Amino acid sequence: QVQLVESGGGLVQPGGSLRLSCTASGSIFRLNVMGWYRQAPGKERESLAHIDSGGTTNYADSVKGRFTISRDKGENTVHLQMNSLQPEDTAVYYCHFYAVHEGNQYWGQGTQVTVSS
Repeated sequence: QVQLVESGGGLVQPGGSLRLSCTASGSIFRLNVMGWYRQAPGKERESLAHIDSGGTTNYADSVKGRFTISRDKGENTVHLQMNSLQPEDTAVYYCHFYAVHEGNQYWGQGTQVTVSS
């Protein structure tokens, strides 16, 4: 089992920035992928960015150039730096962990991000 604890959500004005963090604990296998999804009211959950245990990243087109995912070296903590936030970025943001060999995935509890003036 893997537990994920997220932090960093909140209210920000359009054009502002927020940084989300997520720490994984429990039965952590060396090969894993951590990432972020979001879900806005009435919409499907959307994949945003992922980083594997080797540091390779990928991004959704909707956030490329505005969001940056990073990972503390040697740690199971990922961060999502979100810049130039717009009202359409308002959603619940979820941390995701995929254990490659185990084939299981885990979700954080979600953190609310609201972009409004």
